[in-house]
Amino acid sequence: MEEATMTEVLYDRAALLDPEAGTVTAGQRVLVRGGEVAAVGADVEAPEGARVVDLAGRTLMPGLVDCHVHVNAHSADLSGMSDQSPAYIAATAAVELRAMLHRGFTTVRDPGGADFGIHDAVAEGLIDGPRIHYGGKALSQTGGHTDMRPRGRGVRDDHHCCPDMGVVCDGVDEVRRAAREQLRTGAHHVKVMLSGGVASPTDRIDSTQFSTEEIRAIVEEAEAANRYVAGHAYTARAINRGLAAGVRSIEHGNLLDESSVELFLEHGAFLVPTLVTYRRMAVEGAEYGLPEGSLRKNALVLDAGLRALELAHEAGVNLCYGSDLLGGMRRHQLEEFRIRGAVLPAVDVVRSATVTAARLLGEEGRIGRIAPGALADMLVVDGNPLEDLAVLTDPDTHLKLVVQGGEAKVDRLSRA
Repeated sequence: MEEATMTEVLYDRAALLDPEAGTVTAGQRVLVRGGEVAAVGADVEAPEGARVVDLAGRTLMPGLVDCHVHVNAHSADLSGMSDQSPAYIAATAAVELRAMLHRGFTTVRDPGGADFGIHDAVAEGLIDGPRIHYGGKALSQTGGHTDMRPRGRGVRDDHHCCPDMGVVCDGVDEVRRAAREQLRTGAHHVKVMLSGGVASPTDRIDSTQFSTEEIRAIVEEAEAANRYVAGHAYTARAINRGLAAGVRSIEHGNLLDESSVELFLEHGAFLVPTLVTYRRMAVEGAEYGLPEGSLRKNALVLDAGLRALELAHEAGVNLCYGSDLLGGMRRHQLEEFRIRGAVLPAVDVVRSATVTAARLLGEEGRIGRIAPGALADMLVVDGNPLEDLAVLTDPDTHLKLVVQGGEAKVDRLSRA
């Protein structure tokens, strides 16, 4: 019999969820060696000395992926963040990252705010949290979605240590430089504001932002670095301009239409809806600092998101899970499962937070599935999420184990 190392663990009697196939198979065994999955199957043997964890028929599934979070956004008043201490912002981000991991998210993508510092702190084990795919500061035109100046302020500090979510740049040369600067720091993608947004003070939701030439220049720089562009957009007009210019993922997309769907399919692009944030901002945004003007803009996109989600799903658009919550509202990160599950099959919602998300992040085969060679990012839950998504929305009741890179980060099995 093969001799075991100290880091070999066999998970026995698992009901294994395969999101790609859309199946749950009982009686499976998963061998984890170090930080990776070594073997999967009913007949996998435990190497001598391996630790055996009996799951007693519970569901073993891949760790969750949220493709749109803002780990720095401890408040919904984003305009005030640039005046705060980077050390304070980092401390609050560490607290939130741990909470995300304890909800079952083993990987997240931050398309505005997180930088190489918080990424490295997680990667080196200094703090507990999901793996972070970061974009650095998002790119905005003057008066765009991350230009948080009120109308009467003319000065803006875009120093890289200012802990806000974006940088303002105008013209092809400036946007090239700005994109290169974020990529220089190791960013996994570049985020660009293609339309107005809810949280910004001076733009309209239905505006388009950046010229086509500027968007193409940003895409060119990302592609030159073997990276991609994520684009914030609401209206079909803004979405379509981005897709035609080569933007790989559209964030939000609440007001898309059939012409947008055609472009998503033509370019193989991804849509990252974030429906929960509009629901929560309507209910408690003011409590967490969202200005009155932003609350009014939120109403313009609140109800349209579900219709856009259904239209995109029916056409076969690549859908990824996103939450985009701010401040104390981030505790509702799992509620997106419930919202989507009201109109989509449960298996497709689970795919959006596993295998489809992995494809967007360029991590296909490494995250989002439990298969040989994948990272050992896994959850153990009571119940079958493919039959009832509520299994994923109540971690205190159903989430029994969170494993990240082969290491148990949350372990409630002994109390089960």
